[in-house]
Parts: sequence; structure tokens; C-alpha cells
Amino acid sequence: MALTSEATTVWTGDLTTGSGTVTLDSSHGGSFPVNWKARAEGTANTTNPEELLGAAHASCFSMALALILADAGHTPTSIQTTAAVTFVAGTGVTGSHLLVSANVPGVTEAEFEAFAQDAKVNCPISQALTGIPITIEAELA
Repeated sequence: MALTSEATTVWTGDLTTGSGTVTLDSSHGGSFPVNWKARAEGTANTTNPEELLGAAHASCFSMALALILADAGHTPTSIQTTAAVTFVAGTGVTGSHLLVSANVPGVTEAEFEAFAQDAKVNCPISQALTGIPITIEAELA
């Protein structure tokens, strides 16, 4: 069964002085402000497409790693993933770096690294991002 998820952006004005809001279908009316300054320079309390992409990548990777670990007989106590997505104005998205820390009883560092690499390659968001480099640092907590 296919599931289609939605997010809507309403933008007013031109690129550099305009602004908008992003509403996630699941946010029940809550919205996130978005503008060019936040994207190009970083601004507190304002999101950007790369932050949203990072959220998607981090959550997808964590789910994929949890599945891979469970399939191998290891139930993780916790998985924390940060996805740092880099944007360069005029170039675009240039990479996503996954920083992973997990508590997985009974797994060696070498096993965990192999599981993390598998999740990095096979999570659906990583597969959608094949046009950019994806790097990873993964360690057991």
C-alpha cells in the first residue's frame, strides 16, 4: 500500500526579500516560517528546505537502522541521528552528513559500523539523495 505525504509552502514576494510558511500535513495546522536569509545565512526560529531534508534523512536512517538491527537479532535501546545537510547558494545541496550514536546491547563496534553503513545506503531517503555525497560517523553510546 502506497502512502503519499504532503507538505505545503505558501510564499509571498521575491526570493531575497520574500518569505513563506511550510505546513506539514501531520502538523495539524502548525506551520514553520521559511525565508532566503535562513537558507543562505542561517536565522534563529526560521527553517529552510535543508533543515527539513535533514529531518527526513535523520528519521529515515534511524528507522532503517532499527530494522536492520532487529533483523540481526539486536534490539536497540536508543538511536540518535543528526543529519547535517549543506547548502551552497548558487550550487545547491552539496551533501548530507549523518552523525549517529546508538545504544545497542550485545553489538561490537565493527558490527555496528557495518549495520550503520547498510542503513546509510539502503534507507529510502538516502536512495533519493543519490545525487549528493552522504557521509556517516556512527558510534555506540
